Amino acid sequence: MDSSSSGTTSSTIQTSSGPEENLMEQRKRKRMLSNRESARRSRKKKQKLLDDLTAQVNHLKRENDEIVTSVSITTQHYLNVEAENSVLRAQLDELSHRLESLNDIVGFLDNTNGICSNPLTGLESDDFLVNQMNMNMFYMNQPLMASSDALLY
Repeated sequence: MDSSSSGTTSSTIQTSSGPEENLMEQRKRKRMLSNRESARRSRKKKQKLLDDLTAQVNHLKRENDEIVTSVSITTQHYLNVEAENSVLRAQLDELSHRLESLNDIVGFLDNTNGICSNPLTGLESDDFLVNQMNMNMFYMNQPLMASSDALLY
């Protein structure tokens, strides 16, 4: 053990007790060096733990950012699908009403097909049918609009 590293010059100073004091001084230096080494190992261990925890925090922050981005994308996709679903529901409702009206018309025409004579004959009859077909085609080619009450489903 180097006496200059301990900061004392006990080897040059001797008292009347001699070897006992020298032995105690060596034990003291040895204990002090052991404590220094233990403190150094403790600081090194603490620094490694701090570095590991910092790396883990950075990793978890990156992972959290990825999850937040994924949730945001999924939420946007959900909202788009929900909006499209609402439009499709409105279109379904409109088409159902149209189908019901057409079925009523077909049913009426089937029921009245031989019972009532056609008051329109000849050219007037053809014009009436053409006008009816044109009106049906006009209504069938109209775009479907979603109404606010359709969004309540």
